Amino acid sequence: MHLPQLDHPVHRFAHRSIDFSRQIAVMAIINRTPDSFYDGGATFALRPAIDAALLAAQQGADWLDIGGVPFAPGPALSWRDEADRIVPVIRAVRAGTDALISADTFLPEVAAAAIDAGADIINDTTGLSHPGLGKVVADRGAHLVITHSVAPPRTVYPRPTYGDVVADVTEFLRLRVGLALELGVGADKIIVDPGHDLNKNTLHTLEISRRFEEIAALGYPALAAVSNKDFIGETLDQPKHERTAGSLAAATLCIMNGARIVRMHNVPESVSAVRLIEATMGWREPVYLKHNMGESNEPSHAPSARDVLSERAVRSDRRG
Repeated sequence: MHLPQLDHPVHRFAHRSIDFSRQIAVMAIINRTPDSFYDGGATFALRPAIDAALLAAQQGADWLDIGGVPFAPGPALSWRDEADRIVPVIRAVRAGTDALISADTFLPEVAAAAIDAGADIINDTTGLSHPGLGKVVADRGAHLVITHSVAPPRTVYPRPTYGDVVADVTEFLRLRVGLALELGVGADKIIVDPGHDLNKNTLHTLEISRRFEEIAALGYPALAAVSNKDFIGETLDQPKHERTAGSLAAATLCIMNGARIVRMHNVPESVSAVRLIEATMGWREPVYLKHNMGESNEPSHAPSARDVLSERAVRSDRRG
């Protein structure tokens, strides 16, 4: 397993800290859009979006990523309309959990409103296409995710071509990190994302996954946004809702090559996979130890509440 040398392994957010040298954060996805990539608008309405975010936190997600505009090409949405979609969700969710909250936006005005509502992080999938966004993040002391993508926001970018996709992506991120630092964003508040599938074809994205350690070598916690994406569907010939196993495999591959955050739709399965990796690495203890720990082989599962109640009933009958 590749363990990247992080310049600032411990990142301190408003409500919790994460030591990325010993923890992998699971980022859940909540899209308040009518045409979201995966769920087709299931969380577009306000209440379902809030409920989905709080449920993800209860299921173990460390980080909730809330967006109001898809990355895919399409008409522009005014910053006020975008803010109207995500700010009420952020405000309500912030009141209900200490999980990290990011706003998925590239507009400075939306970023400002999101941070003021309680967001810890701005997740910019356009790699600081608007430098003013970096200034907003810096002025408010928030964190910033810098993602590789080369097309103007929400535009078509057909047949992407790279000399060496990993080298090109790494250099792009290095330069945009430099810009963020110049704008005043703290080095201990920067996260990088190579942008799986964003302005890339499947072969590009598979290459990035295989050589993810080169992204991690930049020295900043690296995010792998792999969940249910087209590179998985094209590789395995599967529609979106059959890509969970492939998504977990891709996330694990990236983690083993240095990723410290994984952006995932299927939260319980992703949390289980990540926690097992952490336990295997010695970063966390198993929840309990029972199997082969006594004089006889004990069953390798904890008693359920029903088992406990049944046992109590049997004992009560015996006493009666």
